[in-house]
Amino acid sequence: MRRLTVTVPETASGRVDRFVADVSGLSRSYVQKLISEGHVTTAGMPIKANESIFSGQVVELEVPDPRPLELTPEPIPLTVVYEDADMLIVDKAAGLVVHPSAGHEGGTLVNALLARGTEYGGIAGVMRPGIVHRLDRDTSGLLMVAKNDRAQASLMGQLKARGIKKTYLGLVQGAVAATTGRIEAPIGRDPHHRTRMAVTQDGRPAVTGYRVRERLAGWTLLELDLITGRTHQIRVHLAAIDHPLAGDPLYGTGTARRGAPGLGRLFLHSWRIELQSPDDGHLIRAEAPLPAELEAVLEGLRAQASGESGEAPTKRLPEEEREGESEAYQREAARTAGRHRR
Repeated sequence: MRRLTVTVPETASGRVDRFVADVSGLSRSYVQKLISEGHVTTAGMPIKANESIFSGQVVELEVPDPRPLELTPEPIPLTVVYEDADMLIVDKAAGLVVHPSAGHEGGTLVNALLARGTEYGGIAGVMRPGIVHRLDRDTSGLLMVAKNDRAQASLMGQLKARGIKKTYLGLVQGAVAATTGRIEAPIGRDPHHRTRMAVTQDGRPAVTGYRVRERLAGWTLLELDLITGRTHQIRVHLAAIDHPLAGDPLYGTGTARRGAPGLGRLFLHSWRIELQSPDDGHLIRAEAPLPAELEAVLEGLRAQASGESGEAPTKRLPEEEREGESEAYQREAARTAGRHRR
């Protein structure tokens, strides 16, 4: 049993579950589960998730030891692009669910991870060994996995502090006017469609940066920086500025929902990730190229436009223009090295 006692500082405010999640590095959903089971108390009494914290309040958290896993290892192929003693980064295929849930008891990334015979961190819950963050089922690309509790806590802490840079590639409908931009709009549950998220006035703050990577006829390929990590954030933000992702069945309509010719899935790929090593704080950077099926869609659009105009149809930004934030990120990573090591 791991125990954590925290005194609420004067500057803190809001709900108990959010505060405990922030100070512990645990996911909010797991904290809510611990609260419902009576593992979060104040003055020796259980507390409710939606209660407000106050300055000087002492909050006590108990995190039970992980129970033996009741999951079945499955020999699902995995592409590992980085691995060390503390963590690995996998290139998740589109269509693969990250962890078991209702309706997805097997055939998940977690089942595939267990088949490797590796130990994983357990602080995110028994059904999520090593899981630090998630990707939507139809999104492909890079995903971090922790091999021990210390690494998992460090990576979760870096995510909370926005110390991990995650860059996606996404094909959106229409011509995005600005070469670079930033979308700042709060995201919450859609009041009219409970299975969707939406830009709402009372939503949680959400920020997405973007840069044009390539312009194609009727479509734009973007590099997208996930600065915050809200559910469906990139999909919601792009739909909100009238440039929905190609092949998005939930937030796209008409042409965007159908996608570009030959596209059979959501065109969103977690392309690059930069973080501090949980061990010594050095910069780790990994990349995963676009899957063949997405690259084929781009080649088709280029060939189509070339045939219509008789000349090169696309305009790609020079690499140096797209890399402007990388050096600044590395400076910040060096400055804060070790802050989230536990």
